[in-house]
Amino acid sequence: RARAEYGAALAALALGAGALLGAGGRVWAQAEIAVGGRVAPAPVELTGQDAAAPAFALGLAGLAALAAVVAARGWARRAVGGAVAAFGAAALYSVWQGTRTPALTALAAERSTAQGRVEALHVATQWPALAALGAALLVAAGAAVLLRGAAWPGMSSRYDRHSAPSAARSSDPAELWKSLDSGADPTLDPPEAAAPPAPVRQPAPAGRADAHTEPKNPKEP
Repeated sequence: RARAEYGAALAALALGAGALLGAGGRVWAQAEIAVGGRVAPAPVELTGQDAAAPAFALGLAGLAALAAVVAARGWARRAVGGAVAAFGAAALYSVWQGTRTPALTALAAERSTAQGRVEALHVATQWPALAALGAALLVAAGAAVLLRGAAWPGMSSRYDRHSAPSAARSSDPAELWKSLDSGADPTLDPPEAAAPPAPVRQPAPAGRADAHTEPKNPKEP
């Protein structure tokens, strides 16, 4: 069960960060700036990085935290999980704040090279929704790591079992030099002692009766 939770949390973290990064490069809104007269309105496109730049940066931070969750153990992993949950909450707020109509209108007027007012604003809802979903996945993954991460296996646990026999190696410098002189590698584990051979049962001498054999009755005259 712990491995299943571990894998699900890593998958949610990777998907959440990927959703934020993928949605950040898409066009979230298109605006038209009226310049007056008979001149056609000037179009302005706003991407997710324009409308919600902190959410895109937090997606990068969540992707970096993926390696930290794998490498850390115990309370360090829980601390990383708390940070990931905070990243997701902040990204969710940034997406909500960046998709509000007043914020998009002001941003379009600021990014436009033409002087005028925003005449029309068209918002693509699918990319902000994808970014919000990615932020929610970061919150869920971070909460899972915070609450359950200490019991999950770590990257170094698989090496702990292999490093245990090294304690049985000799730490005496004289013994190490003797091993080098004999051509043996002192860094390797000593060979296991061979099991003693099984005792060989010798056959009883001829003419000697077995202790468990009953003597035969002599023939009657």
